[in-house]
Amino acid sequence: MPPAMERLLGRIRELQEAVQEEIEERRAEFRYRVERGRVVFEDDMRRRHRELREGWLSFLKRTRPMVVLTAPVIYSLILPLALLDLFVSLYQAICFPVHGIEKVRRGDYIAIDRHQLGYLNGLQKLNCVYCGYANGLIGYAREIASRTEEYWCPIKHARRIEEPHARYGSFVEFGDGEGFRENLSRRLREQADRRRGGG
Repeated sequence: MPPAMERLLGRIRELQEAVQEEIEERRAEFRYRVERGRVVFEDDMRRRHRELREGWLSFLKRTRPMVVLTAPVIYSLILPLALLDLFVSLYQAICFPVHGIEKVRRGDYIAIDRHQLGYLNGLQKLNCVYCGYANGLIGYAREIASRTEEYWCPIKHARRIEEPHARYGSFVEFGDGEGFRENLSRRLREQADRRRGGG
């Protein structure tokens, strides 16, 4: 990879880490901690959250009818999402070990915790569980797909694509046949080393 590209990717990683650090600092303002996967707020924050909760009937009364009518369409995606979850999980469980690709930890992507917020009513909590699952699953599937792409076809596209995955910057340039051959040879050597226990 060209040094300029390495520097740019390094800066992206640094910025992503800075964003995470800023998020951590903001979390401290809301006085909670996570104990064994469960969010624990300080007593005064829990009280304040209960005071802010809107009942689900009041919530539904102020919701536009078309929003309510689209809910079944939104929730109908749960079946294809669950199938995607099943198939990408099976895919990586079967194929990744054969090819020496590191598996993706599902729990690193799917976070379902917003239902623990006391200021959300039951309907809002259900919506948050759905969104946490759906968006986390898409991220999980994208990571599995990106590791697959990195293994089989680590070549940039000829045209610009919006928001490429994190591995894309290290892919070989479109049209660089020599670079592709070198990348393939290196990958095969690394796999052989791993199979022999060399790393």
